[in-house]
Amino acid sequence: MGDKLNSGGSGLNSIQCCTCKNGVAVTSYPECIAWKGANSVLSCNDAGPSSLSAYALRLSPGEEIVTSLITFVKDKKLKAPFIITCVGSVTKATLRLANAIASNTNEIVHLNEKFEIVSLVGTLNEVAHLHITLADKDGRTIGGHVMGDLEVFTTAEIVIGECGGLEFTREMDERTGFPELVISSRTKQV
Repeated sequence: MGDKLNSGGSGLNSIQCCTCKNGVAVTSYPECIAWKGANSVLSCNDAGPSSLSAYALRLSPGEEIVTSLITFVKDKKLKAPFIITCVGSVTKATLRLANAIASNTNEIVHLNEKFEIVSLVGTLNEVAHLHITLADKDGRTIGGHVMGDLEVFTTAEIVIGECGGLEFTREMDERTGFPELVISSRTKQV
């Protein structure tokens, strides 16, 4: 796994762009590869900015989006995949709302109607971390953390990106109570 770096700064409004070059933190724009908040842990990537590969897929009516994405990532052996864009529609979805915490995740909604996918974003390592915004027939939106049950209505046209040279994993973060993203350089893997 890559080296870890405390991005420094103080207070909630302190945001820095951090990366590592030869073990030294770099925060200037040209070398910037990841934005992190104050007191955050960032895995270093000595290789600098990574290359980007893109994959496009279309899911058909009845397919479950999260399961299909995880299968795609495993089949393609992607190490640092993320959603670039997604358009389409679903007939149901299960979302965790923003006020949920690790010790009380019961703020979950089960949606069973037709929705347009307005936005789908997130990372797709062994456990997908996806957020979605959906619009109903009147244009009202709802969004949250995807728990599953994203069943395609007409189509889901998805573009997946992969950061070459990086690997996404998750580790439990005692501060949040959730498994959070760890970014590692593949060249540092043992």
